[in-house]
Amino acid sequence: MPVKSLDELRKIREDQIKKVKLRETGESDDQTIEILVGMATCGIAAGSREVLNELITQISTKGIEHIKVVQVGCMGYCHSEPTVQVNMPGHEPTIYGNVDRNFVGEILDKHIQNGEILDDHVLIKTYHSAL
Repeated sequence: MPVKSLDELRKIREDQIKKVKLRETGESDDQTIEILVGMATCGIAAGSREVLNELITQISTKGIEHIKVVQVGCMGYCHSEPTVQVNMPGHEPTIYGNVDRNFVGEILDKHIQNGEILDDHVLIKTYHSAL
């Protein structure tokens, strides 16, 4: 697809910069959601790079703000790679296993935007008791 104007080129550049920032640093504050993607050798072999790229693409496309995508090493669940951990402010972390590109949209739409835990892919979900 050829670029037809300088404004179009600037828009493409801005979009790419946003994607890089999501991968590298994100904007941290008390409302920032963190999504950790296991990117050790086992994760990459199972498809975590595709999952990471799909997360970045969909977050950008959907215009979701206050979210930080972080590449991490092995989470210890090699049998369930690719793994994705969702850290939402005020909630305990949730780790999803066997995540593929198709499941990324469900994490973003159901878990991130609606607070719904997707039990069929959950590896770890901690609960606090009032004891």
